[in-house]
Formats: sequence, C-alpha cells, structure tokens
Amino acid sequence: MIIHTPTTEAQACAIVKSVIDSRVPLSIRGGGTRAGLGRPAQAASTLSSAGLTGITLYEPSEMVIAARAGTPLAEVQQTLASQGQMLPFEPMDHRALYGSEGEPTIGAVAACNISGSRRINAGAARDSLIGVRLVNGRGEMIKSGGRVMKNVTGLDLVKLVSGSHGTLGFLTEVTFRVLPKPERIATLQWRGLSDEVGVALLAKALGSPFEPMAAAHLPAGIAGPEALTLLRLENFSASIDYRAGELALLLGDYGVPDRLEGEAIAALWRSIRDAAIFAGSREAVWRLSLKPYDAPPAVAAIKRALPAARCFYDWGGGLVWLGIPGVGDAGAAVIRAVIQSLGGHATLVRAPDALRTAVGVFQPLAGPLMRLTAGIKTSFDPAGIFEPGRMYAGI
Repeated sequence: MIIHTPTTEAQACAIVKSVIDSRVPLSIRGGGTRAGLGRPAQAASTLSSAGLTGITLYEPSEMVIAARAGTPLAEVQQTLASQGQMLPFEPMDHRALYGSEGEPTIGAVAACNISGSRRINAGAARDSLIGVRLVNGRGEMIKSGGRVMKNVTGLDLVKLVSGSHGTLGFLTEVTFRVLPKPERIATLQWRGLSDEVGVALLAKALGSPFEPMAAAHLPAGIAGPEALTLLRLENFSASIDYRAGELALLLGDYGVPDRLEGEAIAALWRSIRDAAIFAGSREAVWRLSLKPYDAPPAVAAIKRALPAARCFYDWGGGLVWLGIPGVGDAGAAVIRAVIQSLGGHATLVRAPDALRTAVGVFQPLAGPLMRLTAGIKTSFDPAGIFEPGRMYAGI
C-alpha cells in the first residue's frame, strides 16, 4: 500500500488532487492506534498526518491551544500540564482495547470525537474544538472556526467534521479551548450495589449541585468480586471536602462511601475511560448510548438472550461498554433490537474485520438521515476519495 506523508498543507492538497481523476480512495491515518475503529478500510493508499506535527499556538491566558493534526496527544497534554492546564474532555486511549502501538494524535481525537469519563460534565471533544483546517475532496484548503470562542451562525463545519472519522476531509490543524487542572481529585466509592441501584445513585448525584466530574458503575466481576459505584470530584481541596460531605449525606440511604485518592483509584478511572477491562480478551466490544435509567433494563434484556455478556457503565449510566463472545453476529441482532426500542445507539467498537463488514459498525440510520449523510459526504468529497465505507456501506 502507498503511504503519502505530506509535510505541508500544500502538499496534502496536491496529493488529493492527484488521485481525484483516478478515484483512488485514501485511508486517513494519524498515529495508527485506532485503525480498528469503524468499518474496515476500503482504500488503496493512505494519507498520513505523521509529517504535520508541532504546536502552532498556545496562549495559556486565553486558554486555547492549536496544533498540527499529526502532533502526538501526549505532547499537547505535556505542554498544557506545564502551565497547569488540560484538555477538558479526558480523551480515551484505544491502545489497550485494540492492542495497538504508536502514539494517539490530536487530529484523530478531533476527527473521531474521542472523549472520556469527564464528558458527562465537561462535554465531548467536539464541544471544546473551536477551529479546524482541512483538505476537502476537491483538494481545497478549508478553514473553519478560529482561535477564540465565539457565536457561530449558519453551518458549523467544526462540529460537523468532529466525529466524521476522516470521511469528509483530511485535517491538518485543530484548535481546542482548554481548562485549568484541578488542585485535587477524590473519589467516593460504594460497594455491592445492583446495576439498578448503582445507576439510580449516580443519577441522584449528577442531579445535585455538588458537581461530580465522572460517574461510573462496575458490576461484580468487572473490577473485582464486588460491584463498585464511583463518583469523582475535582476542584480545590476545600471544595472537595465540602462536596464529598454533602454527597455522603444526600446519598446516605445507599450506605457510607469510601473516600479514595491516589494512583490506585486514578488507574481504575483510566481503565474505565479506555475500556481496558476488555483488553486482551477475544470478545467483541460494543458501546451503547442510552438514557441512564434505561441502561440497566436494557442490559438485563440483552443478558437474557446472551448470558455470556458482561458490561460496565460510565457517564452516569448513559454509556454502557458491553463485551460479547465474537461469534456469529456478536449479538448484533439482539443488541440493536433492544436499543432501537429505547431510542438509543449501539456501536461495534471492536471485532474482526469480517464481522465489522457484515453487521456494520454504527447504528443504522433511517432513510432520510442516510440520504442527508450521503449528501453531506458528496458535498465535501464528490469523488468519494476519503475513507469510503468507513462509517456506512456505500458512503
């Protein structure tokens, strides 16, 4: 396979223009850590952002950072940490889940809208992304957004591109707003609660004024013999002490929580963020998006049909990570029937190529939405060069 590695935007535009007439499709590659995300690539060559690196703007006082798309995420995070700042959305690292190597890039975080446990409070990557530069399917350079937060009128291309998985264009630079790092992080932990009770606890806490930044429930057998229900608090030390005490009182009917700090609980939160609980297994892994109160009954319905399924809950129950034996359709028919009845979404995040081709990866779209999706793809990429079929067959 040919790998194109431009070092300038002009070179990237020239590469795209050179393949338009022949309609040779291009796979988009950052650090290569998320190659298993989406339907298998249907491209004859690769357009890599590895040559487009470096932080192009960092203004700590304005809380904004811009970097070329191939810049390692770790470099961005280290630069921010040196000034006591961070990306708000706690981006997930897929390497444990996929067993991949390489370095995640900031461009891939934007292109795939990669977010972690803080999303429940701080929003997704898309919500912090304020500017992009990309090459469209005509080989044209497009700039959208800027380097300051402002109101947007008309079509917001920044938000449209984030989560498009490279199907609309080749990102060359991204700009994010950032936040101060918290002075202290603490976790309240309850043991032995059922899924229903654990999610109800999380919902009550998230509906309070005491601002948990992350909320997860791990059924028994996922992170140990007992079920764990977790609330993470971040801020100044005095604020954490006050909020932890108030939450313990508010949630007193659920028992007395442990208060945890340090590396052990931080590592557990990283494993939740990265779905590393399924690392090394041969399971197909699904990501279910549901209303939190619907999540436990949905999981129960799935387990009645697929007893070997195992799961855990993030985002207060709104995100369910589900592992299923990777045989047959990996539970696709059962899972999507349950999810559809509740108005949720199911994404097949990890499975062999043949399975991701056969059952599809993203939640099937209704006819009008599929036509809209195809129309957007055509407007950005009329020759169908970028990642054809990555999200939906034929698009």
